[in-house]
Amino acid sequence: MRMSENHLLLNSLRSIARIGETTLVLAAAGIRYANQKPPTSLLVRETFEKLGATYIKLGQFIASSPSLFPREYVEEFQGCLDQTTPIPFSEIQALLVDEFDRPLTEIFSHIEQKPLASASIAQVHAATLVTGEDVVIKVQKPGVETILHTDLGFVHFATKLLERFVPKLKFASLAAIVNEIKIRMVREVDFIEEAQNILDFQHFLEKTNNTQVVVPKVYAKASTRRVLTMERFYGVSMTNIDAMKQYTKDPAQALITAMNTWFASLMLCKSFHADLHAGNLMLLTDGRVGFIDFGIVGQLKPEVWQASISFMQALQTTNYALMAENMVSMGMTHAKVDLKVLQADIEKMFQTLLMADPQKIISGETGDLNTLLMDMVQVGERHGIRFPSDFALLMKQMLYFDRFMQVLTPHMDLFGDARLQLVADVEPVSKLIH
Repeated sequence: MRMSENHLLLNSLRSIARIGETTLVLAAAGIRYANQKPPTSLLVRETFEKLGATYIKLGQFIASSPSLFPREYVEEFQGCLDQTTPIPFSEIQALLVDEFDRPLTEIFSHIEQKPLASASIAQVHAATLVTGEDVVIKVQKPGVETILHTDLGFVHFATKLLERFVPKLKFASLAAIVNEIKIRMVREVDFIEEAQNILDFQHFLEKTNNTQVVVPKVYAKASTRRVLTMERFYGVSMTNIDAMKQYTKDPAQALITAMNTWFASLMLCKSFHADLHAGNLMLLTDGRVGFIDFGIVGQLKPEVWQASISFMQALQTTNYALMAENMVSMGMTHAKVDLKVLQADIEKMFQTLLMADPQKIISGETGDLNTLLMDMVQVGERHGIRFPSDFALLMKQMLYFDRFMQVLTPHMDLFGDARLQLVADVEPVSKLIH
C-alpha cells in the first residue's frame, strides 16, 4: 500500500513539474513570436520538439494527417524527427527491476547497455534470454506515461480556449482531432496492445499459409505494459538494395511479397500496419521478409477498403471518372457532388505523382507523397468530401510502395503491371469475407 501511495505521489510531482516546464517553454515561444515574428508553423514545430515525447508524437500525427490539418503545418512537421538522446542504462535497468516480480537474472542472461535505438517513448536494447534466445527489449522511458496524460490534459484545455477565442481557426473539429490523438498515443504506450497487434498479424500469416513473411515472436513472460521483449531479427533494411542481394537474387520479388502480404492484411487482419516505411521492412538472412514495429496500426471499414481498391484499379487504367465515383464512396459526404468537375480535378492532381522523383522517396524525402495526399484532401474538401482519418495512412502506404517499386524494378508499376497481380491476389479473398 505504501509503495502504491509513493507511486501516486511521484506521479503527482511529475505532473506538477511537467505543467511548470510546459508553461515556461510556451512563454519563451510567445516572447520569440512577439520579437521575431517567425512563421507560426515553424514556431509550433520547434516548440513541440523542445517539449519532447508527447508533442513530438503529436507533430508526427500532424505530418501524417493531411486530411485533418492545414497544408503548411503538415509540410513543416515532416521535419519532426523522433530521435532522442539515450537515457542512462541504470534508469532502464531500474525500470526493468520495477516491472518484473523476480530477479532480472532469472529472465535475461545478458542485456546490452548500449541501446540499439532511442526514441521519445521508448529505448531498445539487445539482450539474451536465460533460455538462449537472442531478443530485443523495447523499454518505455521512465515517467513517459505520466507526462503523456499530463500533456494530453493540457492540450485538451488549450483546445477549449482556441475554440472559444479563435472561432475561425482553420482546424476542423478540434475536439475530434484531440480525441483521435489521445486514442493513438495512449495505445502506443501500451505495449500489451502492440504485442496483440503482432499476434494478430501472426495469426493472419498462419491463416493464409504465408511462410515468406514473418513477424518477431513475442515473449509474453518477459513483457509487460511498459516492456516488450521480442525475437531479434538479423538481416538488412529494404532501403539497401546492394545489401539485399546477399540474401536474395531478386530484391524486387521480396518487395512484391511484402506488398501482397500487406494488401491481404487490409482485409484479413484486425488492423493494418500503418507505418510500414522501408525502415520497418527487413530482408532476413534466410530470405524471408520481416515486418517490425507494430506500435502504429490503422483500421478501415470494409466499404472504405472496397472503395479504395476500386479507386486503385481505376487509377491503374487511368479511368478518372471511376476514380471520382470511388472517391465519393470512400469519403464521408452528404453533399451532391458534380462527378465531372471532380474527375477533372483528380486528373490534374495526379500529374504530381507522375512527376515525383522515386529516389527521393526511398531516401526519406516524402514531400512529393505528402503534396499529393494534401492535394487529394483539398480536392475532396472542395467537393464536400471528408475522408476517414485512417484513409491518409492507407493511401500514403500504397503510394510509398509504388515509388519504392520504381527504384527496385523500374520496368514495373504498382498502379500498372504489378497491380494486376496484386488485385488478382486479393480480390477473390475480398469476395469471400464481405
